[in-house]
Amino acid sequence: MIYLDNAATTQVCPEAAQAAVRAMTRDFGNPSSRYPLGKAAASAMAAARWEVAAALGCGADEVFFTSCGTEGDNWAIQGALELGRRRGRHIITTAFEHSAVLEPCKALEREGYEVTYLKPGKSGHISMADLRNALRPDTVLVSIMLVNNELGTVQDLAGAAGAIKEAGSPALLHTDAVQGFLKIPFTPKGLGADLLTVSGHKIRAPKGIGALYIRRGLRFPPLLLGGGQENGLRPGTEPTAQIAAFAAACRLGRETRDEYTPRMSALKQYALESLLSALPELRQVGVGDAPHILCLTLPGYKSEVLVRVLGDLGVCVSAGSACHRGRPSHVFAALGISKKEMDGAFRVSFSPESTREDVDGLRDALVRAREMLFTTLS
Repeated sequence: MIYLDNAATTQVCPEAAQAAVRAMTRDFGNPSSRYPLGKAAASAMAAARWEVAAALGCGADEVFFTSCGTEGDNWAIQGALELGRRRGRHIITTAFEHSAVLEPCKALEREGYEVTYLKPGKSGHISMADLRNALRPDTVLVSIMLVNNELGTVQDLAGAAGAIKEAGSPALLHTDAVQGFLKIPFTPKGLGADLLTVSGHKIRAPKGIGALYIRRGLRFPPLLLGGGQENGLRPGTEPTAQIAAFAAACRLGRETRDEYTPRMSALKQYALESLLSALPELRQVGVGDAPHILCLTLPGYKSEVLVRVLGDLGVCVSAGSACHRGRPSHVFAALGISKKEMDGAFRVSFSPESTREDVDGLRDALVRAREMLFTTLS
């Protein structure tokens, strides 16, 4: 099998798996318990929080563990609106955010909030002029994804933070950085973000763990009510095995990213050149700045059929975000590309373990799939 759908999820690295097993079988105490086994678990969790914070480039007291990126996005939006409830009911986001941002915004519109959806240009980037024009005195939240999960375009978050500051707006800036974490260099402070979401399963940790960065000094409301875990903001017994694995993946990513990020970027360029050479009708969609995501289209073919045939040939790619579940991509629609291009769009995404041999296998399978589908259509 050739796996090139790492923007959907990654294979858990051995270091993370081993950390999870240790937490489940040896250091299995409840961190809230006062006896030695519980205290050891609490100490291990504090060390894990530090590892995640070090990978993010922030303070450990600014990291709050969540179950996933979707939870983090929802919490960030709801909390920001609660903080700004006396100032206004206007939100700015983009038309091609992850559904974990778009769906809460749509629900809020039904409750009387106003939402401005900024549209990207053909390259897949948001105009800072459009953002400045959209800011209003009653804007309380701006939420812009750092790296688009289908196109790989990197947005100018620092520019967005500057625009908010120049306008004298009290709006908080949130970014879904799930696809950017340990792929492109950033820190929350460098981006000017007040709130920032990451997820473990995109960086070779297990599913079921993520984190929300909350800028120090924000009196942020809790996600849930209950015990005092996560400083009272996200109560519930901590998933210590997932947290340990997340920390191990963060540590590995931080130690090796200077080596693997350029390698992924070079592999992506090799893939683009190799695939375009073998299939001249293939086109790149948007300008994918991130090193691990390549969005392509084969006009005249249905991407869901193409992806299924490639899967039968042992190659895993995606027709878009794994969260769409077969529905047309709002990301491609937001770009304004033609229906033929939209129908034929698919995503290839790399991990540090991806190789040129994987790309060669994709190229050969794609040529074969096109020939099989052309014969069927004929």
